[in-house]
Amino acid sequence: MAPRKVLAGARVVLPTGTVDDGRVLVDGTRIADTDAETADTEATEAAHTEAVDLTGHWVVPGFVDIHNHGGGGASFTSGTVEEVLRGIRTHRLHGTTTLVASTVTGDLDFLARRAGLLAELAQQGDIAGIHYEGPFISPCRKGAHSEELLRDPDPAEVRKLIDAAHGHARMVTLATELPGGIDSVRLLAEHGVIAAVGHTDATYEQTVQAIDAGATVATHLFNAMPPVGHRAPGPITALLEDERVTVELIDDGIHLHPAALQLAFHHAGASRVAFITDAMDAAGFGDGRYMLGPLEVEVADGVARLVEGGSIAGSTLTLDRAFKRAVTVDGLSVEDAVTALSANPARLLGMADRIGSLEPGKDADLVVLDEGFDVVGVMRQGAWVVDPQLG
Repeated sequence: MAPRKVLAGARVVLPTGTVDDGRVLVDGTRIADTDAETADTEATEAAHTEAVDLTGHWVVPGFVDIHNHGGGGASFTSGTVEEVLRGIRTHRLHGTTTLVASTVTGDLDFLARRAGLLAELAQQGDIAGIHYEGPFISPCRKGAHSEELLRDPDPAEVRKLIDAAHGHARMVTLATELPGGIDSVRLLAEHGVIAAVGHTDATYEQTVQAIDAGATVATHLFNAMPPVGHRAPGPITALLEDERVTVELIDDGIHLHPAALQLAFHHAGASRVAFITDAMDAAGFGDGRYMLGPLEVEVADGVARLVEGGSIAGSTLTLDRAFKRAVTVDGLSVEDAVTALSANPARLLGMADRIGSLEPGKDADLVVLDEGFDVVGVMRQGAWVVDPQLG
């Protein structure tokens, strides 16, 4: 039987606020308590309790990434099982304890087969599900997606991908203005799959119609959609103003100007923002040439762009870097950053009863940060992925 652990002395970020000199008691795979006095008493009385002194550090919930295409040199769209697991582990080392594997546009039969492989990993608990980004997106806003493989969102074809995921489809990004788009949103909502508006050329009015039909997420807000106009407010305005919508933001200093990120936070509020990586193979791996689906990508100085055309092709971001930037550059509070990186995405996935916050009974998924907000420890389901005592 694994010893219980009491993590002591850190600033612990709880749903009720930050507790200085806090305690987190971990028993097996779950959090047993976060009350300082109770945790101390139980730790003192219980045999086989390991004390971990985290004085001078922060303890925050494990990060939850709902939009991630790969890392560690591995693609979730095309890698082998071993490569996908390597990509997952790369992000775990950076604090992402829950991850949804995103695919890029491909042939429908290929994506269905791919979903079968990823569904097995979801069944094992390695990933939290599957996100299809494409092929049901606009050729006008395709970004790093192969135009010849794009198609209108026929509900029958959307249903094929849902079924191929064997209950593990979590989200589908759609250009909802395309033929079949609204019907596909309704289909996704009926099956408990998130309909995300993205890679879209929709008007304001068309986006409102999609939200009313059941769309609840904006795929990387601002990116791959029309800008805000004073007579054509476009999808950004509709997505920001509706309380039913959570907006994804890529906080890497490349995808968004800091003022755009501040605008989204000011208008939507912390409760409606989910930080994502939109990471591709190069995350946690390095510069070089990569393939994103059928398209070649050049990564230079950490920025991924298509070799042909130069469009930004995902990111090399990890969520620990997004957290640090949010707090040290964007000026967000630690509590708001935790909400955007953990609580909100956990809620979107329907997993808030298990992950996303440090509360008794939930999975012992947490990240230990030093005073500079760099990761020094990562725990997933009670086991150290990165042990803060080993450095």
